[in-house]
Amino acid sequence: MSLFNSLYTPVSNDIVRRARDIKLLICDVDGVFSDGRIYLGNNAEELKAFHTRDGYGIKALRQAGVEVAVITGRNSAIVQQRMTSLTVPYIYQGQENKTAAFEELQQQLQLLPPQIAYIGDDLADWVVMQHCGLAVAVNDAHPYLVKHAHFVTSIPGGFGAVRELCDLLLISQDKFGLFDGSST
Repeated sequence: MSLFNSLYTPVSNDIVRRARDIKLLICDVDGVFSDGRIYLGNNAEELKAFHTRDGYGIKALRQAGVEVAVITGRNSAIVQQRMTSLTVPYIYQGQENKTAAFEELQQQLQLLPPQIAYIGDDLADWVVMQHCGLAVAVNDAHPYLVKHAHFVTSIPGGFGAVRELCDLLLISQDKFGLFDGSST
């Protein structure tokens, strides 16, 4: 883990152990892949900014054999487009009850809670995070999540926090650097 510690904030042996077992990463979207702000135009168009580093991390994780899903409370064509471009196979939008989507994913992929990581930024995410083997809060998450998460990224949501978590998982599983670098 010296590689991760030299790139980001130091992590404990417990976090490395938890990260080593992860087979599914579930991500919230607003405040995690984006900075949480929603831009609305005069013609009701919605805009969000996504960081290419996060895209690289997701593609690298998938290439390394770790599944990826998003569970978000909002519905957005932009999210569908971005996640589809990253080849994320499990996209749950409009989920007021994120637990139902989590349980469906867990059953469909036949995974135990210690094999699942979740990254979020607000209280709606805690209902799922508390059931995961690795609960991650972005750096600028709600203080409750920061206090209760297993790991807090050193980078805020929308600016590469997802990539930081992907790197942690890849390094912990000795799969870092295997991605070929195709479009993100």
